[in-house]
Amino acid sequence: MADTSGTELSDEAEIKTELRKRHMRPWEDLRRSGKIGKTPELPETLGFYDLSAVRREQRDLPADPSLTRFICAELTRGYFLEHNEAKYTERRERVYTCMRIPKELEKLMIFGFFLCADAFLYIFTLLPLRVLLALLRLFTLPCCGFSGSRLLQPAQVCDMLKGLILVLCFSMMHYVDYSMMYHLIRGQSVIKLYIIYNMLEVADRLISSFGQDILDALYWTATEPKERKRDSIGVIPHFVMAVSYVFIHSILIMVQASTLNVAFNSHNKSLLTIMMSNNFVEIKGSVFKKFEKNNLFQMSNSDIKERFTSYVLLLIVCLRNMEQFSWNPDHLWALLPDVFMVVASEVVVDVIKHAFITKFNDIPADVYSEYRASLAFDLVSSRQTNAYTDYSDSVARRMGFIPLPLAVLLIRVVMSSVKVQGALSYTCVFLFYLGLVTLKVLNSIVLLGKSCVYVKRANMEDKLFEKPSTSSSSSTKSPSKTDPSRCAKPPGNSKVDQIPSATCNLPSPSPSRSVTTQPAPRTDLLPPPLTDTSPAASSSLTVGPQPETELPEPSLSNEGEPIEASELKHKPPKNDLLEIDRFTICGNRID
Repeated sequence: MADTSGTELSDEAEIKTELRKRHMRPWEDLRRSGKIGKTPELPETLGFYDLSAVRREQRDLPADPSLTRFICAELTRGYFLEHNEAKYTERRERVYTCMRIPKELEKLMIFGFFLCADAFLYIFTLLPLRVLLALLRLFTLPCCGFSGSRLLQPAQVCDMLKGLILVLCFSMMHYVDYSMMYHLIRGQSVIKLYIIYNMLEVADRLISSFGQDILDALYWTATEPKERKRDSIGVIPHFVMAVSYVFIHSILIMVQASTLNVAFNSHNKSLLTIMMSNNFVEIKGSVFKKFEKNNLFQMSNSDIKERFTSYVLLLIVCLRNMEQFSWNPDHLWALLPDVFMVVASEVVVDVIKHAFITKFNDIPADVYSEYRASLAFDLVSSRQTNAYTDYSDSVARRMGFIPLPLAVLLIRVVMSSVKVQGALSYTCVFLFYLGLVTLKVLNSIVLLGKSCVYVKRANMEDKLFEKPSTSSSSSTKSPSKTDPSRCAKPPGNSKVDQIPSATCNLPSPSPSRSVTTQPAPRTDLLPPPLTDTSPAASSSLTVGPQPETELPEPSLSNEGEPIEASELKHKPPKNDLLEIDRFTICGNRID
């Protein structure tokens, strides 16, 4: 009897041990696999650790989960954001960047606006004075005697061409009836006018990109060193193309101003609302695209140019409306709400567009300081001794803003709107001109001071004294015009042996020179003087001992062209902001 009871007790103990092992086997397997530790951590709750819940959970593990336990777990579940600190820090920086964009963008916009205003005021103030000085030099040259190789300096030739283009286009614009164009546009439907306005914006960008190339080609053709007198005949077709371009562009801007005027004078303001909504459509077309630093720079320059152009168009609209209402100030107060609405929509659209572009492409807000420094560099470099262009032309290349067509249209509108009669009227016009000159000079002084500060902050002072890169066409024509290092003697007896090596070493401008110093002409473009080929004469022209290093001749390809010419056909992408113009392809598009 005792033996049977003992066996029964031992069997029950074995069954309990086996059941306990079955319940604990999953946890033992997990511990062996390393998926959980031997000492599980306490569950995270809302600020405390519940020990009783841990013991209860360990005790109830074999049981099935219940709804009550799930609800309790959901109510007491906690988490710590610091476990992913980098992710949340990045999100916070994006918010801070979006909040900084309006301030940084408006700094760039204000600086660019005054740059465009400086180039625009130059047409009305200093350009006529410079043309008069060039004419005075041209007329007094026979009396004073001719000395030198040029009748006029290259800058004076460009000023004469600009003044002549301005006068010719203004005289041609007198044959265009602004009132007839206004009533012709007013008779069209609203949808048709909306389509016309969008087409005009596209045409303005296309013609601006081609127009600046036409003007640059004219300036270079008129000022490049020529070996024969007959080479100057090539200036005539370039001049005709330039006059045609400025006239066509002026007509295009006049149609834009007339369309905007119709929108202002419409009874229900429907056209003005549609034209303003067109700015918000621009957000859809630009925000959801991949942008790089150079593309954003192009877009910023385009926004600066569009904002300044819209301000001038609004001025033209106000002048035309004030003329129709006999300069009644009450009508001006009626126009101001619509003007403010157009300006506010431009600002809001630009802020939203740039804020989301920088957010989606992880571009910091400090990039706008680099853009401002690049624009300031153009202004400072135009005052250096190695300046190769006028500042108004550099603004045209950088932003796509060409002031000549807009100036022609504004002169045409002002002359037709304001009647000048009597000595008092001419006195007022002269005082107004003096005021414009004063404004231009003060604006230039302030901009030059600010630009120097921006260039110093960006550590771009060394680039001011670098030699500007020459074009590919000049590099393929003559090696002596592109690089001084290519002026070394080729092997063999030729006429190149007569050119001393000292003529290839250009003096580098001193950094201590002022920004108001007059630019010095390049001596490598002038024909070399006749020198004695004796060893004594050549040694006397050499400054210091120079090692004799002979460079190999450029090897020819299979077609007989230099390798450099074939390499220039496939130019590498431009990464420096100073090399990015308004219509330069960045990546795979132009913004």
